[in-house]
Amino acid sequence: MNKHRLSTIKRLITDNGAFMALCLMLLVASLIYREFFTYSNLSNVLRQTSMVGLVSIGMTLVILTAGIDLSVGATVALSAIIAAKLSVYGLVPAMLVSLLAGIVIGGVNGFIVNNFKIVPFIATLAVQMAVRGIAYLLTDMRSIAVDRSAETFITLGRGYFIGIPIPVIVFLVSAVLMIFVTRKTSFGRSVYAIGGNEDAAKMMGLQVKRNKMLSYVITGFFSALAGVILCARLGAGQPVSGDGWEMDAIASVAIGGTLLSGGVGGVGPTICGVLIIGFIKNIINLQGDINSYWQKIVTGLILLSVIIAQNRSGKKGNL
Repeated sequence: MNKHRLSTIKRLITDNGAFMALCLMLLVASLIYREFFTYSNLSNVLRQTSMVGLVSIGMTLVILTAGIDLSVGATVALSAIIAAKLSVYGLVPAMLVSLLAGIVIGGVNGFIVNNFKIVPFIATLAVQMAVRGIAYLLTDMRSIAVDRSAETFITLGRGYFIGIPIPVIVFLVSAVLMIFVTRKTSFGRSVYAIGGNEDAAKMMGLQVKRNKMLSYVITGFFSALAGVILCARLGAGQPVSGDGWEMDAIASVAIGGTLLSGGVGGVGPTICGVLIIGFIKNIINLQGDINSYWQKIVTGLILLSVIIAQNRSGKKGNL
């Protein structure tokens, strides 16, 4: 009986480790920093993390299939530039074309991975370089300002709805939608099956190529959506936007507990990973006397600890 209880507790901690770590972080931070649990601080943190969060949602799908997508940061930049250039025509055209660009980039990634049997790391790295190059060519390495008349577009990044920042609402709605998709649909279940054992998934009659393609397309879509929101928030599309976001997204997914080898994890735990990284940055900023570069160091140490824990439990992750 004792062994059974210990096994249950261990499994509970393993399955909900990211959520428990997030709760502990919030508790400690609220006790140390008086301004931590204020509306202005929390809304600011959530707004800042919402865009990386959108990218991380898509990244979760790809990693669940045992893949990776290093082009997400470049996709953010290109979609932001397209949105800024088309902002003069209003929110709808700017958003639709930008999202279409993200879908196309995701489709290219999926096509290369599926049909040329290139390791996803290399395939998406090549696409990242190409997309970032296109962003540089379109802007000549200069920021593209959003048209002054595009007030509705700017509201997407800076506005509020019932007191909640619009980017946060978009992030939360997207997270709930993808949690439902991954848990309750045949596509979601196939994503786990592909990541667990692709050959077995094929033998089960699953549409492996189609669903892997769709995973990359969805990732491209969410990356482009993050780029549009970033453009609306900054009031400009910048060719360096999203630089390094692919690493933040991968770290969020891994810290949440999704195996980098695929098949285990989910969007819910990834949200916890996103928030953990976001609050780490916030806590360091609230401290005031700590160099901001410690954000990367602490995040890296947490990520390393998670990977070591996965390996020790026999759940090995790789890229």
